Amino acid sequence: MEPLFSYGTLQLDQVQRSQFGRLLDGTDDVLHGYVVTEIQIRDPAVLDASGVETHLALVPGDGPPIAGKVFQLTAQELETADIYESENYVRVRVPLASGTRAWVYVKA
Repeated sequence: MEPLFSYGTLQLDQVQRSQFGRLLDGTDDVLHGYVVTEIQIRDPAVLDASGVETHLALVPGDGPPIAGKVFQLTAQELETADIYESENYVRVRVPLASGTRAWVYVKA
């Protein structure tokens, strides 16, 4: 299983159902060393899944702690998440406050 830290739309039930075919069980965690920004989404499939045009995105910086959830995904589910996040994001591995090293999507 691959830990994925989500701070945005991957936490939404409708996105989880549409992308993974199930609801994910996550644990609370916190990320430091990034700042939250917003980006406009134009991919019709992503817009359909999330229902919102503006998504959060992370950029490196000294901002307040970012709360989110850590989901345990299979390798195939992680690839599905890569497709959902599209060209707007890149996946990087980061240390979380709990000590877990998890994947997270940051602004491309």
